[in-house]
Formats: sequence, C-alpha cells, structure tokens
Amino acid sequence: MNHFISEFDTAIVSLQKNISLILILIGSLYVIHFINWILGHRLNMLGIYPRRTWGLFGIAFSPFIHGHFNHLFFNSIPLFVLASFVLLNGLPTFYFVSVTIILLSGIATWAFGRRGFHIGASGVIMGYWGYLLINAYHQETALSIALAAVCIYYFGGLLFHLFPTEVKSSWEGHVFGFLAGVAAAYLCPIFIPAIS
Repeated sequence: MNHFISEFDTAIVSLQKNISLILILIGSLYVIHFINWILGHRLNMLGIYPRRTWGLFGIAFSPFIHGHFNHLFFNSIPLFVLASFVLLNGLPTFYFVSVTIILLSGIATWAFGRRGFHIGASGVIMGYWGYLLINAYHQETALSIALAAVCIYYFGGLLFHLFPTEVKSSWEGHVFGFLAGVAAAYLCPIFIPAIS
C-alpha cells in the first residue's frame, strides 16, 4: 500500500511538472485549427493521402490538423488525459511513444488506408490508449495497472472506433494508431534505456 502511495505521489509531482507541455500541445492544435479555418481548410491537404508520394508529408502533419471544431474538441479531452498518463512514465518515454505512434500509424495508413485525406489526432489517441493497456502488462506496477483500469472504464468506448462506423471517419487511422501504441509498448523497454 505504501509503495502505491509513493508511486501515486511521484506521479502527481511529475504531472504538475509537465502539465504545461500537454497544455502547449493542446493549445497548438487550436491555433493550427484557427489558421486552417482562416485559410478555408486548405491545410487539410497536409493530411495523409494513401499511396501518393506527396501524401507522405501527411505522416508528420496529419495529427495536428482537424476538419472542424467538433472534431478537434472531442479529440482534445481524451488526448489531454491519455497524453498526461503516458507522460507519467517520463519525457523520454512520452517522446518515444508519440513519435513511434505517429510514424508507424501514419506509414500504415498511407500504405493501406482508403483514398482521401486522413487527418486528426484520433490515431495518436488510440495509440496512447493501446500503449497504456499493454504497458500495464509489461510493468505490472500498481500505477500502470490503475491507469489501464481508468483507460478501460472511462475510455472503453474507444474500442468501437476500431471498426468502420462513419464514412468520413478514418477507422484505418484508429486501428493502425492502436497497433502502433501496442508496438510502442513492446519497443519502449528496448530503446528507452539506451537513449536515457
């Protein structure tokens, strides 16, 4: 019990220390969306467009672009919470997991996704969710298990985003994001000690 309390206290301190990073991340998404709105949503062309060479640029840019305000707003809440949870494992882990999810899910979406522009942070959100679930199995600490339980209880509905529901929703990005998060959970223990 004392160990869990110690873990929890450390997590709270870490969250308070790094909360500004998450707020800057979320804030930048709103700034980008405002610029995109002013430009008549021309930035949407920086999304992933499968199997087109110029569509490769979207691998880096697509998570930061959203089609409309509701799209961004409803991504903001789970992104804030799940990114904060991942950040509890430290900045190196957060950066590694984020980059891994963006690259792997983006490449897979570009290779196998439907034709059309794939944009939004949903794939990253699904990746964080997948990472946190698998990380509980790898670490088996009280904190990681508690975080996974919160992910299942409060964000269990994300599971339904892994299936085709809406024509305009990039379910491929959701699936590949989730799988990239799972991959990040397996790769993280290998690479993070080497770069820490």
